[in-house]
Amino acid sequence: MKTKAVRLYGVNDLRLEEFELPEIRDDEILARVVSDSICMSTYKATLQGPAHKRVPDDVASNPVIVGHEFCGDIIKVGNACDKKYKVGSKFAIQPAINDPTNVHAAPGYSFKYIGGASTYIIIPSIVMERSCLMDYTGDAYYMGSLAEPVSCIVGGFNVNYHSAPGSYVHNMGIAEGGKMALLAGVGPMGLGAIDYAIHCERRPSLLVVTDIDEARLKRAAQIYTVEEAARNGVKLVYMNTSGIDDVVGSLRALTDGTGFDDVYVYAPVRAVLQQASEILGYDGCLNFFAGPTDPKFSAEFNFYNVHYMSTHVAGNSGGNNDDLIEALDKLSRNILDPSAMVTHIGGLDAVIETTKNLPKIPGGKKLIYTQISMPLTAISDFRMLGEANGMFLDLADIVEKNNGLWCHEAERYLLERAKPI
Repeated sequence: MKTKAVRLYGVNDLRLEEFELPEIRDDEILARVVSDSICMSTYKATLQGPAHKRVPDDVASNPVIVGHEFCGDIIKVGNACDKKYKVGSKFAIQPAINDPTNVHAAPGYSFKYIGGASTYIIIPSIVMERSCLMDYTGDAYYMGSLAEPVSCIVGGFNVNYHSAPGSYVHNMGIAEGGKMALLAGVGPMGLGAIDYAIHCERRPSLLVVTDIDEARLKRAAQIYTVEEAARNGVKLVYMNTSGIDDVVGSLRALTDGTGFDDVYVYAPVRAVLQQASEILGYDGCLNFFAGPTDPKFSAEFNFYNVHYMSTHVAGNSGGNNDDLIEALDKLSRNILDPSAMVTHIGGLDAVIETTKNLPKIPGGKKLIYTQISMPLTAISDFRMLGEANGMFLDLADIVEKNNGLWCHEAERYLLERAKPI
């Protein structure tokens, strides 16, 4: 069957093309992609081309489909897979398949026939062999797409560790009931981390979220309120650090001077990393969550405190299977709602320009519906655009009933009304 997909051929060389998919083998699955959210990692792969660790060297002659945060429906199952996977089921993908023969290979970076920026894909056997094709039982496709970034957040909470004084045992996870800071924490991934910190089983007692953008801080505070956090036993503080002379002192004051147990850095900025280093308490763990584009990126870290205060650093690039399973479970049961991550909606024909210009486009996640044609559109612009297009007016009414957030009702309406690609 034919598919339409955005393929990477080299540095900044993305092309939307229609081509024929081969017949699936007995150990493969044919699927329809419905939604795919665009990740900064795809921008980095586009910027670097074959120099990127996950992109094959021969991509110019064997292009790969981009996009790794996708959700859709299984439409045909090979005979070797039909006992576990069923036609009609929704699915999500863990792109970090950790193939022993190629540890960097991943859907959305490395394969000819599987990636999120497409209408139809062939899921290869290695994805099933590594248990990376997962059932998604929720209603909204976009939640299945956001499960992958949420799993990265879950992984970030799991990769941190702490040790009791005098012990060499690393107790994995954040300090339960401890003090946590999310620096530059109201971008899309930071918003997801606030949601998870408030609603996961192992929670901090104090959660401080900083940024220098007052509008983004106010939006975060409207979505994840201080009152909601308090109901879950978390004291939530939002802080704009742009006008504060002594940021480190102000942050440490919120901990009565003892410092933080877990500090997450959500922007690859040297000054922010150095602030994080200085606000750690005893046995404090700094998690550098934001992946830089510069392979030589570095910052100062207080090694006096490494020696005398047992401070340390952790980080993770993506989550693992268990993280994605947890994310899908919590999303399906409405424990987590990462809708606040999404600020723009578009169709498959918006992928190329959006990906190439991703750092320049304000807001959070750019959510793509791959079966439709639609320019990338900010949710906040729906009402204005509704003067010329009644579909956007209806969408504005729907999201405004939902605190300005994308939702399942909006998705259903869009998929019914939008122009097919």
